[in-house]
Amino acid sequence: MSETLREWSENAAAWREYSATIRTMFAPLTAAMIDEAGISAGQSVLDVAGGPGEPSLTIAETVGSTGSVTYTDAVAGMVVAAEEEGKRRGLRNIQFQQALADELPFADNSFDASVCRLGVMFFPDVAAGLREMLRVVKPRGVICLAVWGAAERNPFTNVVTKVMSRHVEMPAAEPDAPGAFRFAEKGKLAGLLEEAGATRVRERELNFHIEAPLSTEGYWQLRAATSGTLREKLAKLPPDLVQKIRSEVQDAAREYFPHDQMSFPAEMLVVSARKP
Repeated sequence: MSETLREWSENAAAWREYSATIRTMFAPLTAAMIDEAGISAGQSVLDVAGGPGEPSLTIAETVGSTGSVTYTDAVAGMVVAAEEEGKRRGLRNIQFQQALADELPFADNSFDASVCRLGVMFFPDVAAGLREMLRVVKPRGVICLAVWGAAERNPFTNVVTKVMSRHVEMPAAEPDAPGAFRFAEKGKLAGLLEEAGATRVRERELNFHIEAPLSTEGYWQLRAATSGTLREKLAKLPPDLVQKIRSEVQDAAREYFPHDQMSFPAEMLVVSARKP
């Protein structure tokens, strides 16, 4: 098992716990992807690296009873969480399958669209994953990807990173290593899509607010639970230092909690293309 897959497997329980909050936080991004990909009633859509269920479940509601969604994720715990939520909502037009992005178990030309929300940054082999996503969509079908923009434009993650760097050595990430900001540089992911054989590649910046009914304490708990990297670093620190970091994070984040409700400005990149 790769290090990235191991980390996400360990994260699955926390992402399941916070799945409703995460759905709310990234609902504007999901809506933007549905619009960018032109997803509508009656279509068949593949979601790669769907985590605890989004955007698959929202897309299933969009395509309706005459359409279908196939959800995939490499982590068994994520698949279980997503399937349980789908059943809870009574969705009958969605199927769930554990699968690696670079080994999709579907025939060529199977879907009208293929999407991946905040997942492609963690693919072990990005080029292979993009080729697979293109392979399984129909000719002139759409592929749509969403990734984090520049770290400094995303205080939801950057607030914690800045505080942690004051107390713990934080080596710079390798530019092509799996990580949240792997494709923050504009044009980088679009270029890989073109190399994979996609046409009509389009990249646009999406600015919105990551909002949810959380206090600063709730924000800290969410970040400490769902970020495997943060969780592992905190586990190695003495309890008094963890409490100091917790307090400093909440103080630094306070400006993003008007009326004690989380509202972080966010910048994402939405990249879409078509299969020839």
